[in-house]
Amino acid sequence: MAGEPSDLKMTLPAAAYKPTPEGETYTPVIPADQVLPELTFKAVFVGVLVGVLFGAANAYLGLKVGLTVSASIPAAVIGVAIFSMMKSGSLLETNIVQTIGSAGESLAAGVIFTLPVLFLWEVDAGFWPIFPLALLGGLLGVLFMVPLRRFLIVQEHGNLTYPEGTACAEVQVASQAGGDQAKLLFGGMLVGAIYTALEKFAHLYPAEPDWPVNKGGFRTSLGGSFTPELLGVGYIIGPKVAAVMLAGGAVGWLVLIPMIYLFGGSATGPIAPETTALVTDMGSFDVWSRYLRYVGAGAVAFGGLFTLVKSTPTLISSFRLAISALAEKAAGSVKRTDEELSLPFVGAGLVLCGLLAAFLPLMAGSGGSIGLLAGVAVVIFSFFFVTVSSRIVGLIGSSSNPISGMTIATVLICALLFGGMYAGADAKIAVLTIGALVCIAAAIAGDTSQDLKTGFLVGATPKKQQTGEIIGVIAAALAMSTVLALFREDIVSGNFKAPQANLIRLVIDGVLDGNLPWALVFVGAAMAFCVEIMGLPTLAFAVGLYLPIHLAVPIMIGGLLRLGIEKLSVEEHVREERREQGVLYGSGMIAGAALIGVVGAALAFFEIEVPKPETAPAQIGAVIAFAVISLSLWRIAWKGLPGKK
Repeated sequence: MAGEPSDLKMTLPAAAYKPTPEGETYTPVIPADQVLPELTFKAVFVGVLVGVLFGAANAYLGLKVGLTVSASIPAAVIGVAIFSMMKSGSLLETNIVQTIGSAGESLAAGVIFTLPVLFLWEVDAGFWPIFPLALLGGLLGVLFMVPLRRFLIVQEHGNLTYPEGTACAEVQVASQAGGDQAKLLFGGMLVGAIYTALEKFAHLYPAEPDWPVNKGGFRTSLGGSFTPELLGVGYIIGPKVAAVMLAGGAVGWLVLIPMIYLFGGSATGPIAPETTALVTDMGSFDVWSRYLRYVGAGAVAFGGLFTLVKSTPTLISSFRLAISALAEKAAGSVKRTDEELSLPFVGAGLVLCGLLAAFLPLMAGSGGSIGLLAGVAVVIFSFFFVTVSSRIVGLIGSSSNPISGMTIATVLICALLFGGMYAGADAKIAVLTIGALVCIAAAIAGDTSQDLKTGFLVGATPKKQQTGEIIGVIAAALAMSTVLALFREDIVSGNFKAPQANLIRLVIDGVLDGNLPWALVFVGAAMAFCVEIMGLPTLAFAVGLYLPIHLAVPIMIGGLLRLGIEKLSVEEHVREERREQGVLYGSGMIAGAALIGVVGAALAFFEIEVPKPETAPAQIGAVIAFAVISLSLWRIAWKGLPGKK
């Protein structure tokens, strides 16, 4: 491409994967003394478009099933593809595209995990307060990562791998030589879009077939949400996390729900916390909604709090290094690859965000605010969870970042500490405001960490990346205030399960109203404790326990496909290539299906009805169609594009 150095390597150097020896520094692909176009208008423009696109897609996926996926690699591939068609654009411009673009999906995760609670409370929330909360939370996450970059990205190089950030650097460098990566992504998008359109608009098969089971007193239901986005999620997160998630679902739907039917089926009256319906008259999804979700809430809360306990040493060391970094003064010339936003600017920005969070009205036309004490709490909690979030994604990646667990821990603590400071409904909105700001900050911090790692490896200018992150946050915040309005009816009606938002509402309502069924919550916490002492991913189990098992089944299938690919690939370089091909194709399926979901939501918003058949489609059709796209994922991961040697 134009502007690229003639000796640009097609892969990252071996030093990108190893700690830097003491006394030496890592040499990136683009050396510090070489200047290329970076924060240009076209890079910003494409990055904003990609950010809005993937932000809407991730909002759809998160509200539907409670899972989000990092968009850094797809954003980078799209940037490469667009610049290839334009026959211009440097490697560093491509990096800016993915930096800005990935901010959209991470901010979407923080927003949809928390702010839909306002809709569930029937609050008339629109542009206000969604935009200012999304913007302030995003800025807190970006600004806190400026002083932390030196420790977590530079000094911990080789110890914290930041898998998506490293993979994104590989993709950007390798894609300069060809466009197969982009073809894989767009091929997956096409398959995912066609599959979802046939389900949503042609009604050829149901999205979530379900078969009741009632044999010998064993009563439950089994099925699967056979959708391309869940298949892609399973392949990306891999078999271990998928298996633990399925185990959580199995405990809920094959153990707890049958036991609730067994012991509660003969009751002649409602069993608390249910107040009207009998257990014997409930369907399995009713039992899940009225009982099992509280157990899952306890498991997720324990997982989030225990993550804090395990991360205490990291918090202390990061805090010390951040303070020392803020106190340092630049001496002499600074290399291009070390230039950052000025510390006075960062400090002023953090103070301003804290003050705005403290004194902005909770709702449009309202004079109430959360107050200075709660504003200080927002800043403190945000710093702690930004550090935890960055550390976690450095170890296991953004897709497994438990920001929902961190948010639940924040909400639980703040409900107990600050709930009595406010009157009536303002108490709930105030606690949610604090939790939303912290959640969004943690989500953005995880994404910013991966982006800064990519920039560190390829030789980007940190200051320009951090500026790009701020631009991405502003654009995504504007977009999310519109996207949530499109999905409002689906959230309120329950068509979108919005599991994290429902769980956070459950915790806030229960603590402030004094009617949280603590016995069920403690059962979930005890289960999570047992999983923790077995050394398994506690939050993956907790999310599986909280969600219907139908969502875990296709995720497990995707994980098994990846396991088969890896086990049957003998040579390491072949295994890596096949895994990457599957990840790109699976990411495309997620994006394609999610975008059709956005189209469907837009049609509903504008009251454009799609004709439905008089008879429901056969459930077996979903199984057959899902088998076809599963085989396509295997074929693409194993052999690549048709005709490839």
